[in-house]
Order: sequence, then C-alpha cells, then structure tokens
Amino acid sequence: MNLKENNRITTLNEKMLHQPRYVSIEQALIITQTYKEHEQEPIIMKRAHALYNALCQLEIGVEQEELIVGNRTKGVRYGVVFPESGISWVDRELETISTRPQDKFHVRPEDIKTFREVIVPYWRGKSLEDVVKQRCGDEISAIGKVVKINQTDHAQGHICPNVKEWLEKGPSGLLEEAKQQLAVCKEEQKVFYEAVILVMEGVKKFYMRYHDLLVSSASTADEIYRSHMLEVARICKKLSEKPAESFHEAVQSVWMLFVVLHMESNASSFSPGRLDKTLYPYYEKDIKQGRLDKEKALEIIECLWLKFNEIVYLRNQHSAKYFAGFPIGFNIAIGGVDAQGKDYVNDLSHLFLDAQEDLGLPQPNLSVRLHTHTSDELLHHAIRVVAKGSGMPQFFNDQAIIQEMEKLGISHEDAMDYAIVGCVELTTQGNNLGWSDAAMFNMNKVLELTLHHGIDVLTGKQMGPDYGSLSTYQSFEELEAAFEKMLYHFEDRMIPCCEQVEKGHIDILPTPFLSSVIDDCMKQGMDVTAGGAHYNLSGIQMIQIANLADSLAAIKQLVFEEKRLLAKDLENALYNNFEGQEVMRQMLLNRVPKYGNDVAWVDELGIKWARKFRERLRSYTNYRKGPYHSGMYTVSAHVPMGENVGASADGRLSMTPLADGGMSAVYGRDLKGPTAVLKSVSRIDNNLTSNGGLLNMKFLPDFFKTDTGIQKFANFLRSFVALEIPHVQFNVVRKEDLLAAQKHPEQYSSLTVRVAGYTAYFTELAGELQNEIIARTSYDNV
Repeated sequence: MNLKENNRITTLNEKMLHQPRYVSIEQALIITQTYKEHEQEPIIMKRAHALYNALCQLEIGVEQEELIVGNRTKGVRYGVVFPESGISWVDRELETISTRPQDKFHVRPEDIKTFREVIVPYWRGKSLEDVVKQRCGDEISAIGKVVKINQTDHAQGHICPNVKEWLEKGPSGLLEEAKQQLAVCKEEQKVFYEAVILVMEGVKKFYMRYHDLLVSSASTADEIYRSHMLEVARICKKLSEKPAESFHEAVQSVWMLFVVLHMESNASSFSPGRLDKTLYPYYEKDIKQGRLDKEKALEIIECLWLKFNEIVYLRNQHSAKYFAGFPIGFNIAIGGVDAQGKDYVNDLSHLFLDAQEDLGLPQPNLSVRLHTHTSDELLHHAIRVVAKGSGMPQFFNDQAIIQEMEKLGISHEDAMDYAIVGCVELTTQGNNLGWSDAAMFNMNKVLELTLHHGIDVLTGKQMGPDYGSLSTYQSFEELEAAFEKMLYHFEDRMIPCCEQVEKGHIDILPTPFLSSVIDDCMKQGMDVTAGGAHYNLSGIQMIQIANLADSLAAIKQLVFEEKRLLAKDLENALYNNFEGQEVMRQMLLNRVPKYGNDVAWVDELGIKWARKFRERLRSYTNYRKGPYHSGMYTVSAHVPMGENVGASADGRLSMTPLADGGMSAVYGRDLKGPTAVLKSVSRIDNNLTSNGGLLNMKFLPDFFKTDTGIQKFANFLRSFVALEIPHVQFNVVRKEDLLAAQKHPEQYSSLTVRVAGYTAYFTELAGELQNEIIARTSYDNV
C-alpha cells in the first residue's frame, strides 16, 4: 500500500508529527489524590487504586480516522510525570525541560504551579528516587563516571508480556482467574490477587470509556469514517467482556495491553515480541472466512504502527543524553525458527515490513531473526526496507543467540522462541523479568584511573584506589594486573547499588497489572518485582571495548614493545589532553592497528577484558536470586560516557564520544571494509552479549539501487549468520543529507536514523550526537 494513496494513514501521521510535546501532570495528580485516600493500605493496593483511578478518570481522545484507539494521555508524545518513581529531579528541572539540549518538552506555567503546590509536598522523600538516594547515600554518584546505575527514578520496563495469553483471556478472563486464586490462596497472597482484580476492573471500564467516546464522536464525524468508528466502538465493548476473535480485535487488544502497561509503570521497552507469530491465527482465520484481505490488514497494522509512535518517555536531563531521541522500545521480532528449528515466516512477517517501508517511523523497533535457512524472499524484502533509510529492520542471529540463552538456564523451548525488548536486549516471551538495563559500565574510565594513580584526570580528584600509573608499571603485564584490580573494584561497588535499586522497586513500585501477564506471578501470588517471574535475570552493559582495545594496543606496541614512546611522556600527554603533542596523538591513531580491521591480537585485547568482566558478574546473583549477565550496547551513552573520560591512548581527545553501538569499531577507524568488521566482531564470545550486543554499520544508498547490490548485501548477511555474530543494523544515508538536516532542520523533520539499537528523528538529537552519527564510516560495497 502506498502511503500517499491512503488518506487515513497520511492524515493520522501528519497529526501525530505536528502535535507539540508537553509535560503532563494529569496522572500525577490522580496518583497523589489516590495515595492520600488510601494512606493505610499496602503499597500494592495503593498502586492498584492509582491505576484504576487513572483508567477511569484520565482525559481520553480519539481521531475519526483511527482504527486502533487508546493512549495514556489525550495529547500524543506527552511526557508523563510519575511521582511514585521520581519527583526531585522534576522539581529541579521543570523550568529547563523546554530548553535543554536533548528531548525537549513544553511546560504549561499553570502546571508548574500545581506541581509545586500539590504534588511535591506529598511526595518529597517518598519516591523511588528519594528512597534509593537514602539507601545508597552518595555511592551511586561517587562511582557515576564508571557506572551508570539505571532504573533509579522510573519503573522497570524492558519486558515482554505474555501477549498470547492476554489475547486469549483479556481483562475479564484474567479477572476471573484472579478471583479463583483468591478463593483458595494463602493469607499473604490475598492482597496480590485483590490488586489484580481491581486493575482488571479498571481496564474493562477503560475500554468502555473508549466505546462511549467513539459512539458519541461518530455522530459528528465525516461520513466516510462514521461506520468505522462504530466498528471500533463495538470492538472496545467486546474486548471489555470477552477475548479477541478477529484480527482487528486482536490488534486493538495488543495495543491496549501496552497502553495500560505504560499507565501503570511509565517505563520504556515494553515489547510485543514475535507478533507475526502471535497474531497470525487471527489473521489466518479472517482471511479464510473472507472477512479480511491483505490491504485491509496492512491498514490496521499501519494504524497500530502509528500508535507505537504516540508514546514517549520523559527522562531527566542526564538520562536523556544516555537515551537520546525517545527510544521507547516497542520491539517486534519477525522471522526466525519455529519450535522444530524450521524457518518461520508468514504473510504478517511481510506486512510488518511493508508497514515499515510505507511509514519509516522510529517505532516499533522492528527486528528480523535470521538463521541458516532464512528464505531469500524474507531476506531480500528486509534488505529493500533497510535501503529506504529508516534504520530498520535490524537483524538478530538465531545461530548465535539460542545456545547462549540456554546456557543461562533458559529452557530449549523458550530459547527457540526468544524475542527482543527495547533496543537489542534478548528475552524470553511472557515469563521473564530480565532487568536488562540494570547498569552501564565504562571500561575506558577504569583504564584512565589505572593509568593515573586512580585519579580522575577531568577533576584531579582521587576516584579509585592508587595501584600505580603508566609510568610506574614495569611491563604491560603489570599494567594489566592493576587494570584487573581496578575493574573488579568498581564491579564490586556496582552490585550493591543494583541490589538496592531492585529492593526499592519491590518496596515502592509493585506492578499488579504487569504481573498478571508474566508467567508464574499469578500462580505464585507474587509480584514480578519481587521475583514472581519464571526467569529473573539482570543485565549489565560494557562500554566500550573498541576504545579499550585500541588504547591497550597502542600502549602495548608503542610503549612496551617498540619503546617508541616513553611511558611518562604518554602519561603526561593523556593528562593534558595532548596539548602540544599532536605528533604523538597522530602516532597513536595511525601507527597501531585498530579493532574492527580483522587484526586478531588487537581484537583479543578488548575481548580479554570483557571476559574478565563477565566472569566477575557470574559470582553474583541479583536480589531476585537470578544471575547477572553482560551485554555490549550503548543506546546513546557513548556520547555522555565519552564526556566522562579524559584523553585516551587510542588518540581520542578528552570528553569526545566513545565508539557507538557496543561491538562496533570506533567511527572512522574501520578501514578494511565491512567484511573485516564482521571478522573482528565474530571473535567476541557470544556469552559476553547474552544480554544483547549491538553492531552499527553505515552504507550509502546507491549500493542498494541494483539487484546485484541487493544480492551482495544478502550474501553479506548470510556471512553474518555463518560467523555467529548476534546482531547487526544499518544506517543507509548520505552524509550530505545529514549535514543539510543540521542546517535546515525544518525541512528534514521526518528524517530518521539509527542511533544505537533504535531509530530516532535526526533533527531531535543534540548536536554532538548528530556529529558522531555523521562521522561514522560509510561503505559503498561489501
């Protein structure tokens, strides 16, 4: 379907893109009033009442063109203030949110007044943010340049609910299940089931509110849309009482699930999983019965795609730099293997690609699972969509991922059916609290401290133990021994902070609605935050092995082997940001091989330390008694984490960005072409990226203009599969277009690019991140 020929989709898209973003305190007021009214009740019941009241009271709206309805605010792309999670940072930043460098929101003056007079006085000292601060003291900020502890001021998302069960039961079915459990449960479980019952009653009313609004709005709508509005109204009424039966009903049900998840938790990266598989029975039945054709199905899908772009997340200014461009993370996976290991693909797999090709929007984060027997048809279709330049789909490798998930203790059946949440985080579907964004660990700051007596060169302050400096180490092995101790020092300080954050979520942010759609929670009568899920993992991201490998290689070769540089001279140059030492800097940049060029000894220097980091994690279990594991992806953290690091021995200047992605080479240093990059990345053990690994690559659009180019790219992706690399994604864009967008942003408002594991509007990114994307190596062949 051509977007320009579909007035419904075109109109909805234009309305969404041109509506300004505002901070919304509407739900915060409802939550605050609810807590005051239920002060003596258990926290899970306060949360349930707050969600119930939001479902019944929040202002809602519909557009006459919509085939899928529902949102957590009447306005689209609003930033919702959530007082249970964090209030202090909002209080500090409310006046500057509209002018900050990244992810701006308008703020109404009257909302600032109400926020300060009504919301802040009640929540001061009570929110998750405050509780974590009370319990951790200054430790999180003390280690902050090495470790960014996440989820400290917002709820935990990064989870794939049981969409299949939600479709089969709906709110009424889950309500009845909770009632049955309540009748026979232990005393200590009763409050959990009572909370689930209350929120399901709220969801039923939420559906009926949309039914009523659609019926009343249809009377004044354009005649061409009136019957469709009444049909959507019928669907909402049906879903309030019964599970979905038709494809249209199922898609509406899926969307409402995610609306309510966001209303309850206001978090990022709730992901639908393998939606081509989950929705296919409804599609197939309607097609066979003549109630649906592909064109109508695509229209419904594109209406859903548009809804995925209507929710964004309000972060504090610091976090907005790490997660720039609103990566809300509705990740949908298509393709891959089925339970028997055979190729799985159907009409919906292709229709989802068609929707992305038509719309080119940042959400959902569309992912294609590849394996040895992926069909040429699906592969070539996905490549044609990549060539359009939206940065999607991204690609995941079943050959690399499934076996590593099983090594984490995940069953073969669940591993075969894996999905992705958020950017690139790997998960099972419907039964896993993976806590995949627990923390980000800056390995390059650890090296800086190791080279400078534990001193932060940016401030001159002692930040870590003094194990020596570059000039005191008598050998490269002695340097490595000190680096190992520094690495473990900060890793050991990180884990207690992560545990306190998890405990804070248990105490402050139980989630009865989410728990109802995560396997084992309903059976155990236990909230998902407390460990009710079947699987309980925690993931830590390593940032950034490319710079680490390049820095260690330069020191090893030029200082200790060839002795072309004196250790003291290099130490001083790094401390002074290469002032007056440009010749030395160019030597570091150009006389030593770099990661990403298929030079085994350089690649292994970075991988060695990733292995040590991962091994240390294995000695810990999280607060929910599950394992820690590691990932390699940055979101947009390579920019602010680079700002935390002084000049490095790879020739990088102080406070400039680190390498993007996670497995990617430093931009501009991958000089041997894309195949050499793949071979370097293939050396990374896949157990190092069981939480997700990210490889960013950039190609020029002209490469895809011929069938020969498409076939060569398909062969390249099949090599990616054969090399058992877990992930790759592509920007297909001209440098000239990006430069023009910087100069004339008003003319490029719909230009999207791949930042890290997600796509964002280029003109909504801060200038430094734009520049880093422009600087990435572009390939014109493979």
